[in-house]
Amino acid sequence: MAPVYKALQARGQHVQIIHTGQHEAVAHELYRFFDMPPDIVIDLQRKSSALAHLTSALTDGLAEAVRSLQPDVILVQGDTSSAFVGALTGYYDDIPVAHVEAGLRTHQRDPFPEEKNRELIGRLARWHFPPTEQARDNLRAENIANDNIFMVGNTVIDAALWTRDRLQHAAGENNPAIPANARTFLRQHRGDRLILITAHRRENWGAPIRQIAQAAAAIVAQHDGVVALWPVHPNPAVRSDVEREIAALPSSVRERICLTDPLDYPALIDLLVRCHFTLTDSGGIQEEASAFAKPVLIARTSTERQELVEAGGALLVGTDIALICEQARLLLDDSATYRRMQVHQSPFGDGHAAQRIAAILAPAPSYGAEIAS
Repeated sequence: MAPVYKALQARGQHVQIIHTGQHEAVAHELYRFFDMPPDIVIDLQRKSSALAHLTSALTDGLAEAVRSLQPDVILVQGDTSSAFVGALTGYYDDIPVAHVEAGLRTHQRDPFPEEKNRELIGRLARWHFPPTEQARDNLRAENIANDNIFMVGNTVIDAALWTRDRLQHAAGENNPAIPANARTFLRQHRGDRLILITAHRRENWGAPIRQIAQAAAAIVAQHDGVVALWPVHPNPAVRSDVEREIAALPSSVRERICLTDPLDYPALIDLLVRCHFTLTDSGGIQEEASAFAKPVLIARTSTERQELVEAGGALLVGTDIALICEQARLLLDDSATYRRMQVHQSPFGDGHAAQRIAAILAPAPSYGAEIAS
């Protein structure tokens, strides 16, 4: 959302940020990096990990924040519970909602709850900003009025390219945004090919994430000069499963896999630029990797970013250990396969999506409108 924030400000809009109180440490680093301090921080007071509790707490917190700010438009991005409740708050208060990254669908239950969140936002929003033709067509198939759909590209690409350019003089092991143990690891393995691994989705908790860890270990064990870096999700169940699998490995393999804390956004972009390929269940990382022509192995059985699969830049491998290892082997050992998976034009945008969104929401420079994000 940062590129949209800046583009709207450049058109004279008064843009206000509501932080929903989640992932505090990572979120505030992002706000500082993009110079977009939140106007309101919700004190979420979570007492349970249940989605019903989260939705209830967000409903109360966002209703109070919106009453305080009195915006003319509410902007939400993506498919999180925060985005859904933000759109619902706008609907309840009769404030028009704009949905950035609209129209993504797997047409399956998973990813849960994201698939249903984005479907519901589609029923609540006035402006729909799909990143691709496929996302636009998904909205049309759900009878969203064509006059309310604007294919603009994805602001994820805008942010990734801007961040890469800003970081050019402090990359890799010299980047202070990367955790200290990861910087040391990169320094020790300078010249080795790097696999960046992330996994956090609910459908991969438990046995699936243990299989991802086992696959990562097998890939490293089978290939000299290959290392893996895994920023582990802070959820205790996820962290304990990953740490237990890696701790049980022989030292010769274990020392070539770095488990580190969750990455700030600048560190993530730096490592995506640096890596050979990524193994991930993250939708955002699929897009960001495409901005840098990095092949993606998707640790899921479906993706709402099918465009990258169709373009040849990603493969769905699920959490099947043998399939992950075989596709990783091809990327590591077969240069022709690797080149085929380097998509040199991201299907998700050209880096100018935010300017298009701002021009639609504020077609002429104005100094009165209040927009909450």
